[in-house]
Amino acid sequence: MDLQKHIGLLTERYPALAVCKEDIIKAYNILEECFLNGNKLLIAGNGGSCADAEHIVGELMKGFKLKRKCSAQFAEKLKKVDENRGTELAESLQGGLPAIALNGHQALNTAFINDVSGGGLLTYAQQVYGYGMAGDVFLGISTSGNSKNVLNATVVARAMGLKVIGLTGAKGGELSTVSDVAIKVPSTETYMIQELHLPVYHTLCLMLEERFFS
Repeated sequence: MDLQKHIGLLTERYPALAVCKEDIIKAYNILEECFLNGNKLLIAGNGGSCADAEHIVGELMKGFKLKRKCSAQFAEKLKKVDENRGTELAESLQGGLPAIALNGHQALNTAFINDVSGGGLLTYAQQVYGYGMAGDVFLGISTSGNSKNVLNATVVARAMGLKVIGLTGAKGGELSTVSDVAIKVPSTETYMIQELHLPVYHTLCLMLEERFFS
């Protein structure tokens, strides 16, 4: 798979992101290894970065650019279980790469905030502790690189043997120092950082889709 093709398309459209290309490839390699080994991606952020976490899950868990039809072998298994429903499922299901946005579990998060002192800054850490296993990857998104709840989650992730990818701004913050790889887009203004985060993670999703579903 030609990683440089995707990087070239990215930097052609967003020349400022050329400074990030090596770190994008490093992040891709971490994610490729994770999914090859049957592991999963956990993602967290706040505000616009929270929306980005959900966006990334949407691109990984279903078809992004490719159709990702299920395999003939799995289609046969579905039909053996239920001929009618199995046939429909085999036509409709799309291949996914397992990814979880940690912001989306409101009953759990609000219960933890209510039950645990200081739990508002620990909900992501709690979910990493509950969901994570060695070989998984935690992707922390923070425009400042200093979001306390994201940093708490990185501590748990590292203690459990997860790789950590940081997606942040030019200053990097603490997140860039605790990540296995940090993609620091070249801006210091929050909304501009967020505008550059989207093409970065779209590129990662495109590369992963081509690797696993071409």
